[in-house]
This record gives sequence, C-alpha cells and structure tokens, in this order.
Amino acid sequence: MNRKSSLIFFYYLCKYMELRQLRYFIKAAETHNFSEAAKLMFVTQSTLSQQIKQLEDELGVQLFHRNSHDVSLTDEGMQLLPFARETVSSADNCVEQMNGLKNLLTGTLYIGVTYSFSPILTETMLDFCRRYPKVKLQVVYKTMEELIQMLQHRELDFVLAYKPIEEYAKIESKVLFRNPLSVIVREDHPLAKLEKASITDLEHYDMAMPARGTQPRQILDSILGNDLESRFNVRMDLNDLNILLRVVQKSNYFSILSESSVQDVDGLKAVPLDIENNMMEGCIHTLKGVYTKNSANEFCRILKESAAIKKYNLGL
Repeated sequence: MNRKSSLIFFYYLCKYMELRQLRYFIKAAETHNFSEAAKLMFVTQSTLSQQIKQLEDELGVQLFHRNSHDVSLTDEGMQLLPFARETVSSADNCVEQMNGLKNLLTGTLYIGVTYSFSPILTETMLDFCRRYPKVKLQVVYKTMEELIQMLQHRELDFVLAYKPIEEYAKIESKVLFRNPLSVIVREDHPLAKLEKASITDLEHYDMAMPARGTQPRQILDSILGNDLESRFNVRMDLNDLNILLRVVQKSNYFSILSESSVQDVDGLKAVPLDIENNMMEGCIHTLKGVYTKNSANEFCRILKESAAIKKYNLGL
C-alpha cells in the first residue's frame, strides 16, 4: 500500500470506525486469537467477531486471515494496526487530559514493575491507597522487555524498573536512585564479612542465579559474557525473586541482585560486587509524548519521598 493509499485508508478509518472496534482489532492482532482477545476485552467472542467484521465491511478490506485455531493479519491489517494504535492512543490521551483539567484522582492506575524492583514499593503502594481511596492500583510484574512492550501499547501508565542496557527510542527514563549490583548472602556467610566481593571471591561457593530476562542477569551477561557460567558454580536459575531470596536465606548459596532487593528482608546482607559498571539506576519509564495521569504523577511523587527510595538516593 503506497502513501496515498495509506492516507485514504486513514481518512476512512477516522470517518467510519468506532473506538471499540479499533480496540477489539488491536487486541485480536496482538493475541492472534479472537477467543482470547474477547476474554481480555470482557466481551463474547461473537460480539468481537461481529465488530471486526463490521470494521472490515466499512473499510472494504479483509483485516485477518482466519482458520479454526487462530488468526493472522493480512497486508491491509498490518497497515491498519499502527494507525489504529495511534487513534486509540490519541483518544485515550484526550480523555486523560480532560480528566486532568478537572483534577480527578479516580479510576485505575496501571503500573508495570520488574521483579528486582518490587521490594521497595510496598510502602508507597499502601500510602497511595490510603490517601486516594478512589484510585485502584493494577500492578503487573514481568520482565523489562515484556513491560516495555506493554507500555508502548498503552497497556501501562508507567514502568518501574532499573535502567536497561538497551535504549528505547519512544521511552523516557527518569532516574529515581542508584544502588550497586551486589552479592546477596546470609548474614553468617563468609562473604558477608567483605566490604566488596570480587569475582574470584565467589568462585568457591554455590550460586542461585537470577534467570535470563531479569535485569541483574542482563548486567552480568553484558559484563562477563560467556565466562558467566564457567566462572560460577551455578546450581539453579530462578526468575522468582521471593523464592530466590528464600533459597539464599536457607542455604549457603549466594546470588547477585541489586542492593535494594534485600530491602526489609531479614537475615540477608548485600555486599557490593567489585566490578566495573556495577551501578544500577532505578527509573520511572514513561512513553514519550503521552499525557501523564494525575494519579501517576502523584504516585511517583510519593514514591520519590518514600523511605525506601531515600535510602538509596545518592544525591538525586
């Protein structure tokens, strides 16, 4: 489809469609399944299918290839998807700005959080809910890559995570605090006596490794590369932070996580890892050019003033 055809397509898109049809279309495109999309949109499959068929009839094109198991986008559907996302995003942005003018602190606040960031949030979540009982928090825990994808699709208002190694052109990252990548051990572990722990210090002990996809693991992979597995005696890989910390609590294993991972965890100590570029930056990640809800601004303000953040805030 050439530029002229694309502009015509967008003109008819704006003229004829309903936002709900575009929302159904986007969700079906993301899930590749009408049934799953309907569940996520809280409608029946027949309703979603009818609305998408109506959208196809109004546009005069087929948007999906259909079979008995799943669906996939046609060329026209692939052309429509970015326009649909832009249209829905603009509409949502308009609603948020109007609500902002009325200074409303209601509705639902959608927050994405990485596993390694989660320990420092409890205080802020409880404080926010106490102050603003009309706002519901919807908190999603996933890997950084998954959360950034959800943020780009406007499924989240913001993401709380350490700054990733990879830069995202559409994402703005504001640093909240810094803390070092650290060796996590029991307080009675021999490594707990060290002011800093080198890679050589760790070679004599068993390790519970944070799984691939977690931010501490990404930093380790970027620094040590293929030497990671050979240098450490890795006994297990875990992507659940709570289980990983319990394993360390009940064994002589060590792990490598951010210092803040042991916030309010009894019996564990964080010993800074003595390697270059080991400083992790805790950030608020938002989508550039998108209106920020008043509730999101207020949550972030409370977070910045929390004791957990101030503990690790190095002059920011």
